[in-house]
Amino acid sequence: MTQTAIKNDTAIPLLDLKAQYATIRDEIRPVIDEVCDAQWFIGGPEVTKCEEEVAAYSDCRHGIGVTSGTDAILCGMMALGIGPGDEVILPSFTFFATGGCVSRLGAKPVFVDNDPETYNITGKSIESAITERTKLIVPVHLFGQCADMQSILEVADRRSIPVMEDAAQSVGSIHKGQKACAMGRLGTLSFFPSKNLGAFGDGGMILTNDDALAERCRLLRNHGGHPKYYHKIVGGNFRLDALQAAVIRIKLRHLDGWSAQRAANAARYNELFAGSVVKTPTIADGNTSIYNQYVIRVPRRDALRDHLTAAKIATEIYYPVPLHMQECFADLGCKRGDLPHCEKAADEVLALPIYPELTKDQQERIAAAILSFLNAGG
Repeated sequence: MTQTAIKNDTAIPLLDLKAQYATIRDEIRPVIDEVCDAQWFIGGPEVTKCEEEVAAYSDCRHGIGVTSGTDAILCGMMALGIGPGDEVILPSFTFFATGGCVSRLGAKPVFVDNDPETYNITGKSIESAITERTKLIVPVHLFGQCADMQSILEVADRRSIPVMEDAAQSVGSIHKGQKACAMGRLGTLSFFPSKNLGAFGDGGMILTNDDALAERCRLLRNHGGHPKYYHKIVGGNFRLDALQAAVIRIKLRHLDGWSAQRAANAARYNELFAGSVVKTPTIADGNTSIYNQYVIRVPRRDALRDHLTAAKIATEIYYPVPLHMQECFADLGCKRGDLPHCEKAADEVLALPIYPELTKDQQERIAAAILSFLNAGG
């Protein structure tokens, strides 16, 4: 077997966290030892410093560390008083947690269609869905770029409806000079390990510039109690642990560099696919994407994915079933055809490896495998 054959037989993962860890291992291990030596695992100085640093990075006054990105959404909605009888407008083409949290609180998720170019919702898509029961709008900054917050906030402000940014995939992304999470009443982050700013387990954060809302979130994440054993409201156990906070603090120092490399990899893909039938990501004017995912659209998506799997190239479909078509939301009465842009995207999108450690040779191999399949009419 030739060297080229051996090289081309090497698997390319969707994300290589081992490669990332190798570059920061010497920074990470000492801080983990410090937390272990201190034996302060829940809350404490590491969590406080993490909250301050992530908030400052996001141009927000307050950071409230919580157990996961899902709990950040849930706690944020609880802080805004979302409950039975309320309606919450959100995208259908997104991860389940956003809609699931609405239902967990007894409210009704109202799904709207996405922009076919950016996959995000817009002020235009939201406006027709507003009713007298609408109590919250939740744009999701999908795949690493912000939704059109300018148009969304214009619609929301006219109706005095709060906006909560779901920035689980977009920490550090920018819309018209403003950071994700700094534009709405509050924003939420996920530190799931696969995120650009990932912990060594689950973790999340609520960000806000509203002092009163921040204090309410802090109460809610700790069973609504302050001081200990005195409960003003009913909350939950949403506390970020110190080991995850310590890891996040180290990774935050590298985040801009990683995001820049992802952008460079995206630019290389764009060049490799230029002139082909592959639809590459559209980044809206005024947006800076962190490319949490690099998502293409292609004909014969499922067959292409099988071809790439056989070639040992990992891919993922974000997301194969829009929320309005999920079985658990069948009682809402939605059907196929209601949100055509979401449904078409679900049938055509495919995420490629985009992690910072991805090499030029690997990208060229991925692009060649895709183009040869599509050009052959596979």
